Amino acid sequence: MPTISLCMIVKNEETYIARCLDSVAALVDEIIIVDTGSTDRTLDIVSGYTSKVYLYPWKDDFSAARNESFSKATMDYCMWMDADDVIEESQKDAFLQLKQSLSPDTDIVMMKYHTSFDEAGKPSFSYFRERWIRNDPRYRWIGAVHEVIPPNGRLVYSDIAVCHKKTGVGDPDRNLRIYKKIIADGEFLDPRQQYYYARELYYHKQYQEAVTVLEQFLNSPDGWIENKIEACSVCADCYRKLGREQTALTTLLRSMSFDLPRAEICCEIGKYFLEHNNCQAAVYWYETALRTPKNEYAGGFIVPDCYDYIPLLQLCVCYDRLGQHQKAEEYNEKAGVCKPYSPSYLYNKRYFSSL
Repeated sequence: MPTISLCMIVKNEETYIARCLDSVAALVDEIIIVDTGSTDRTLDIVSGYTSKVYLYPWKDDFSAARNESFSKATMDYCMWMDADDVIEESQKDAFLQLKQSLSPDTDIVMMKYHTSFDEAGKPSFSYFRERWIRNDPRYRWIGAVHEVIPPNGRLVYSDIAVCHKKTGVGDPDRNLRIYKKIIADGEFLDPRQQYYYARELYYHKQYQEAVTVLEQFLNSPDGWIENKIEACSVCADCYRKLGREQTALTTLLRSMSFDLPRAEICCEIGKYFLEHNNCQAAVYWYETALRTPKNEYAGGFIVPDCYDYIPLLQLCVCYDRLGQHQKAEEYNEKAGVCKPYSPSYLYNKRYFSSL
């Protein structure tokens, strides 16, 4: 059975770190903590779980810090988590079973990462991330921000999930600040970092600057397909914010030049037509979203609701506006099967009862 080193980088995480370590300590064989400058009780707390605690000066580089933590590992595989991540109780048996059954030629285990949840605690945004990585110098992090280990070798996909349970904002300017410093120092942003830099500009409402970077990224022959498709979505929203509605639609449609339609994009196109009172066109795109298969293994960001609940609910709206109330009510009931607790579904249910 392979052994696992949990490798974490932390700073001022006294609020969450015990919750994280309590959820995983019994599952791993070693815990490595690299602290990048805590001034709260973080060091005292983690010392209760492991003696392998190391101080490392923060260098505005997440990869450098994570690679430092990996360099201290002595087990077969390195596993990373953030301090506000947890492994739910329901996942622990599967975690241990995977340890027992894992083929020794496995290089990387990809696990689901749930980062957003609806009102019932159901994951509303998730994607696969490299989670167990063979302890080998060939597998190291790259990228100062939004760091990644490029997947290579033999990959195993597992439905075991790590949940990101963050509350609060932290430092919202940190990532953009790091990117600005990299650019000021004359360093080159590879396509992936270029895409994430544009996203940071978007988050900071610097829409024109974000469009400029995203268009450069989209026009480049390099870059990962999933990033290209998601860049179309972000770029389209920037154009909307800039009042360029038609360009936003064109940019969404451009995503299909890279691969088959994604339900997330189809829902955005449907929303565009619904907002422009073209309900027939909106119906087409929401129905297309329902027919679109969900490919979780492509590696992109997945919004599960875009494959059932959202298009069903929006089809209810479309058909109601078209005067087809019975059909609208049928779609609302289908949306209710997905989320019987949804306020929108319950509101619509009362609305149809009043007709």
